[in-house]
Amino acid sequence: MKMACRCESRKASIVEAGGPVATAFKGLTWDHPRGYDALAFAAASARNSSGLPLVSWSRQPLEDFESHPIGDLASRYDLIVIDHPHVGDAVQHSCLRPLEDVFDTGVLEQWRRQTAGQAMESYLIQGRHWAIPLDVACQVAASRADLLSHEPPDDWDGVLKLSGQRPVALSLAGPHALLTFFSICLSLGTEPCEDDLAPTAPGVEALSLIKRLHRNANCEFEGLNPIGLLERMSTSDDIALVPLIFGYVTYSRRRSGRHAIQFSGSPKIGRDGRRGSVLGGTGIALTSRCQPTAQLVEHLRSFMDVETQRALIPDHEGQPSASSAWEDERLNAECNNFYNATRSTLEDAWVRPRFSGYVAFQDRASAVLRASLDADESPSYILDRLRLLWIRAAASARV
Repeated sequence: MKMACRCESRKASIVEAGGPVATAFKGLTWDHPRGYDALAFAAASARNSSGLPLVSWSRQPLEDFESHPIGDLASRYDLIVIDHPHVGDAVQHSCLRPLEDVFDTGVLEQWRRQTAGQAMESYLIQGRHWAIPLDVACQVAASRADLLSHEPPDDWDGVLKLSGQRPVALSLAGPHALLTFFSICLSLGTEPCEDDLAPTAPGVEALSLIKRLHRNANCEFEGLNPIGLLERMSTSDDIALVPLIFGYVTYSRRRSGRHAIQFSGSPKIGRDGRRGSVLGGTGIALTSRCQPTAQLVEHLRSFMDVETQRALIPDHEGQPSASSAWEDERLNAECNNFYNATRSTLEDAWVRPRFSGYVAFQDRASAVLRASLDADESPSYILDRLRLLWIRAAASARV
């Protein structure tokens, strides 16, 4: 597939070709086929005027992708793959270029219309967009159909009951302990991160549920990030269900030596409750040090072409952001109906705060929550500790 497309106009900040470019643009993504393979394949077919790859992509572990200070990365790379909570820190440190400086507003509006859920809007603050929504994900349920005697539970009461009968794991490593709390709060009908983080009644109820599940879960898996949990599920019989975990289409496919994982909507509270879920996914950001050429702009823009989203990206382990890809019959047939089964959860997924300092708060609060679970502290005491961290983080935010 041709990865270049015609730009209808040129922004003033784009460097036009005036001679050979001696080095490739340096990009940083995360170390998983979903985060790397499609980018690397596209880069291999795009050469600059010196015959070098247009972009040279490096990789970092998922933990660094989730938490590493964006200012440090932006000082060393021209392109970085980010998650939307980093945007506030990036704006505070002026380390990214807004997309409006590089792409026409009509192009950005087209991307907004074609992306699933709030993939595009999640990178919008202060009236400008800060990353190209290459990929989209949210928290969903992951299960092994062969280890369950029936369909995975659709509500939290069913999850709790199953946890006493089958091996159920929680995704608590890194920032995911707090994100699990947030999603259950959403299922309870309240959006977290208001003035006091969460109202007392739903906050305590969410933490009580996490504590009960934590008692039944195998602590061996607590240190595993979502990739580690899904790897374990696909290669052993140790985990039958993870009720909330970021969906990875990679693990839904049947492969030699691996079990296919079934993904479904996140659990509800009761029959008519919301499928609480936190939005994830990735976007490609241009750093302030990047001097984009017209060729680079065309290369980046081509990732959002509908045909690229429906073919090149999913054919190279990616998880596209385009709605048309999530609706594609071929793609769903190849991945155990991953997209159709989780689409409604994605469309209602919650966008996290993006103020400066939020990522650090997310990490600290998750560490506090894990330690509190291990110490068997009361839900009300845990909530008070989380609230204190939230109030301090919100008060110190500059963006």
